[in-house]
Amino acid sequence: MKRILIFLISAVMLLSLVSMLPACSDEETSSPTPAATTSPGEVPPLPKTSRLKVATTTSLYDTGLWGYLEPMFEDKYGVELDVLYAGTGKALEWGIRGDVDVITVHSRSREEQFVADGYGVERVPFAYNYFLIIGPEADPAGISGMSPEDAFTQLIAEGESIPDVKFVSRGDDSGTHGKEKAIWASAGYEYEDVRTSGGWYVETGSGMGPTLVMANEMRAYTLSDIGTFLAYQGDLELVPLVDEGDILLNVYSVIVVASTKYPDMANNLVEFLTSDEIQDLIGRYGVDEFGRPLFTPCAGQDM
Repeated sequence: MKRILIFLISAVMLLSLVSMLPACSDEETSSPTPAATTSPGEVPPLPKTSRLKVATTTSLYDTGLWGYLEPMFEDKYGVELDVLYAGTGKALEWGIRGDVDVITVHSRSREEQFVADGYGVERVPFAYNYFLIIGPEADPAGISGMSPEDAFTQLIAEGESIPDVKFVSRGDDSGTHGKEKAIWASAGYEYEDVRTSGGWYVETGSGMGPTLVMANEMRAYTLSDIGTFLAYQGDLELVPLVDEGDILLNVYSVIVVASTKYPDMANNLVEFLTSDEIQDLIGRYGVDEFGRPLFTPCAGQDM
C-alpha cells in the first residue's frame, strides 16, 4: 500500500513538471530570417531570380565594351544583367514586344520614333564614334579620300563594270545597315535599286564582325563602325579609305523600355552609363590595346 502511494505521488509530480515546460515546435526554435533593409532613397536590388535584360547593338558587344562594363554594374547594384546583342532593328523589336528592359542602339530617327510611339521613356546619348568605308589597299574602285556619297556613287559605277569591285552589306536592318541606306539616299540612289543592281553587291544578313570577315575574304568594300573595325583590324587586310563626312557620325543611346517591370533598376543603368566615372572609362576604352579610344563619351549632349 505504501509503495502504491509513493508511485502515485511521483507520477503527479512528474506530470506537474511537464505541464510547466513551454511548448516547442520547429517553427519556434528556428531563427527568423531578418528582413532586408536599405538606406533611405536607395533602390533595392532585383530578386536574385530576376535579371535586367539589355538589348544592345552588335558593335557595342563585338568591341568588348559591354563585357568591360557589365561586371561593374552588377557589382554596384547587386543585379544580374542579361546582355542580348543584335542589330538595332531586332533590339527595337524586342523593346516593342517588352522582351527586354533597356536598349542601347545607334539609329537616331528610329530611336526617336520608338519613344514617340510610347515604347521607350527617353533617348539618352552616351557615346559616339564614326563609320568608315573600308576596302582593299589596292582600292580598285578608286574611292580613297572621297566623300561618302561620292564613294558610293563610284562603287556602284565601278561595281557594274569591274569584276574586282565588290561591296558587302550587313543587310540586317541594323544601325549600320540604316546608315548605309542613308548614304545611298544622300547620294541620290534608291536603296532597292542598288541592292538588285548586280552581283557586285552582297548581303550577309549578319553582324558587323562576320561582315568584316566576309568582306576581307572577298577583298571587298564595306561600311563599318570604327570601333568594331579596330577590334578586328589585326585579322583583316582591309584598310580605311573614307573616314570624313558628317553623315558618318555614329551615336549610341540608351533607352529604358516603357513596359519594364524594373523601372528603378533600368534607370540605374542609364545613370551608370552617363555618370562621370563611366563616361571617363568609355573615353579611355581601347587606348591600351589600339592606341586610341573606340568611343567618345557624350552624356548630356544633344546628338
